[in-house]
Amino acid sequence: MGDDTNQSSIIHRADGVTTAERYLKKLCERTFLSLWSYPGIYRNQGNVKTGEGKEVCDLLVVFQNHVIIFSDKDCAFPNSGDTELDWSRWFRRAVMESAKQVWGAERWIKSYPNRLFLDRACTQPFPIELPNLGTASFHRIVVAHDASRRCKEELGGSGSLMLAPSVIGPMHYDHSKGGCKPFTIGQIDPSKGFVHVFDDTSLDIVMNTLDTITDFVNYLSKKEAFISSGRLGWTAGEEDLLAFYLRELNESGEHDFVVPPDTHKVYIEEGHWEDFSRHPQRLAQVDANRVSYAWDALIETFSGHIFAGTSYTMSHPELRDQEKLFRLFAREPRTRRRMLARSLFELIKKSPRSQRATRVILPSQEGEPYYVFLLLPELEHVPYAQYREVRRKFLNACCMVTKLKFPEAQDILGIATETGINENSSHDAAYFDAREWTAEDEAEAQSLHEDLGLLVNVNEFASRELEYPELQVVHPFAARRAPRSTMKGRDRNAPCPCRSGKKYKKCCG
Repeated sequence: MGDDTNQSSIIHRADGVTTAERYLKKLCERTFLSLWSYPGIYRNQGNVKTGEGKEVCDLLVVFQNHVIIFSDKDCAFPNSGDTELDWSRWFRRAVMESAKQVWGAERWIKSYPNRLFLDRACTQPFPIELPNLGTASFHRIVVAHDASRRCKEELGGSGSLMLAPSVIGPMHYDHSKGGCKPFTIGQIDPSKGFVHVFDDTSLDIVMNTLDTITDFVNYLSKKEAFISSGRLGWTAGEEDLLAFYLRELNESGEHDFVVPPDTHKVYIEEGHWEDFSRHPQRLAQVDANRVSYAWDALIETFSGHIFAGTSYTMSHPELRDQEKLFRLFAREPRTRRRMLARSLFELIKKSPRSQRATRVILPSQEGEPYYVFLLLPELEHVPYAQYREVRRKFLNACCMVTKLKFPEAQDILGIATETGINENSSHDAAYFDAREWTAEDEAEAQSLHEDLGLLVNVNEFASRELEYPELQVVHPFAARRAPRSTMKGRDRNAPCPCRSGKKYKKCCG
C-alpha cells in the first residue's frame, strides 16, 4: 500500500512538548495505534494577539464510541521533610490540576465538537469523526509523575499508589476534611466523572499489558463499575487490581472483578501482580502473543500511508472514511489478533509463489467479522500499478463471494498481498458491508464465483484460541486464589472458592 497519490490529505500530528508527553505518545501509539492517538489537542479560543489556540488536553483518543482524554503532569515531588505536606502540595498540582483539565476538555468536546485542532495555530481540524456525544463513553486519565519514586522510598514495594475509593475529594490532602492520605488515590470528584490516576509504575504496567484499544477500555469500564459498586475496600496498587481482573471471568466469559456474593468488601494486598506476571501461563501468553504484533504493524503501515497521503485506497481518500475501515481491524483484542496474524502467515508460508490462494476466517463468536485473505502472484510482464488495481478488484470480488457462501455474514474484511515471503510486500484492505444485500448483488457475486473461480474450494479457517495457553500447572488462572482479605469469615471446611475441589483449609486457606 502506498504511492504518491492523495498528497493534499497529509496529516501532521504533534510529538508532545515534554519528555513525559513524548513517552505518553509512544505508549498510546503502541496500545491504541497511531491512527487513533493525537497528542496536543487545541481549541480556537486562545491568545487573541498571537492567534494561537489554547490546549484542550495532552492527548486524545477517539475510537468508535469511546473518547479517552489524557492529562500528563510531570511535577516534582517536594522534599520538605514533612511527607503529608509534600503529598498535599504534589497532589494539588499533579492530580487536581490535571483532573480540572480533563473535565474541562470533556466539557469543550461536548459543547464544541467541531472546534478541535491538531496544531496550536488551529489550522488542522481533528481528523476523526466524533461519536454521538450524548451516548459516548468518556474515559478520563491523569498521568501524574514522580510520586512513585517517593512512594517506594517511604513505603517500599513497587511504588504504585494505593487505591482507596473511600477517600474522596479534599480527603486526599486536607486534614480538616478527614485527610491527609499520602500515596493514596480515591475518587477525585465523583460528581464530575470518574478519573483514573496512573503513576509512573502503573502507567507502564497497564498500557503494556492491555495493549489494544478493546482490552484497555474494557478494563477501565469494568474498573469504574467495580468502584461505583462500593465493593472495593482498597488495593495496594493499580497493578494488583489489574491482576485480580485478568485472573477472573464473569458469566459472559469476559474479564471482570468477580467477587463471591457473600463478600461485602474486597481488599487486594500487594503481590498479586508479581504472582500473575511470573505465572507460567502468563509467560506462555506473552510468548504466544508475539506473532500478534504483526497485525498491529500491518495497521500501522496503512496508517502511515494515510497520514502521508500516499494511500493506494483510492475509493476512500479522506482519513475519516478510511478510519472507519481500519477501526474494524483495530478493534480486535490481543488474543484474536494472535489468531489472525498466525493464520495469515501460515497461508503465505504454505502457498506456492505462482498460485493464487484465499482463506476465509470464520467468526469465533457472534458479532465478529468474516475475514478474507487473498494472495495474488505478481506477474513480471504486468505493470505494478495495473497489478495493484487488479488485486484490489479481486479482493472486493472475494468479499462479495464470501457473502454468497456465508449468507449470515454482515461485516466482511479483506486483506490482499503478494504470494511468497517478501520483506517488501504490499497490502490492500477492503471492507464489505453485507447488510444491504440485494438480488443484483447476489447475481453479481454468483457471476464472479463462476467466471473467476473465486472460493470454489473455499479454504475455511476456524480455531479455538486460548488467551492463556494450556499448561500442566497446579493453579491455572481460572483457579487462582482470591485476595486474602475477601476470605475473612469463610467456613474453612467449605469448598475452596478457587474451584480446586479441595476444602478451603486444605487449599487456599
